[in-house]
Amino acid sequence: MLRLFALFACLMLLSPAQAVEPGEALADPALEARARDLSADLRCLVCQNQSIDDSHAPLARDLRLLVRERIKAGDTDDQVRDFLVQRYGDFILLNPPLRIGTLLLWGSPLLVLLLGGFGLLMASRRRAAPSAAADLSADEQARLDKLLGG
Repeated sequence: MLRLFALFACLMLLSPAQAVEPGEALADPALEARARDLSADLRCLVCQNQSIDDSHAPLARDLRLLVRERIKAGDTDDQVRDFLVQRYGDFILLNPPLRIGTLLLWGSPLLVLLLGGFGLLMASRRRAAPSAAADLSADEQARLDKLLGG
């Protein structure tokens, strides 16, 4: 019985966490589905790595309510998204569009990869460089051996 309970607990942990509270949900299932789809694509400004649909932050709750208010007012999905982008910038979108302003955001993973590769290349070249001891003359090598006790 204990194993069955442990298995059930593990399975519950694997299910996606939804932060939407019952009082937030819209009565119309179609409008609620639209609100959930929109919320899944909007970034929580507090957590920054979660959607507002998954976040328990108070600001995320406020944004979920704002999305539902705009949908109840008759706004389309694009109008709701445009309203939030105008208010908070492209950062609120989990998948921001490719624009001049977001080019650094999209290009930074490639830039980090290229800089890391360049750093590894430079490190391997330094390691492979001939040592200064190979450039010693025979007289200098003899004096070095004498100083080192050889």
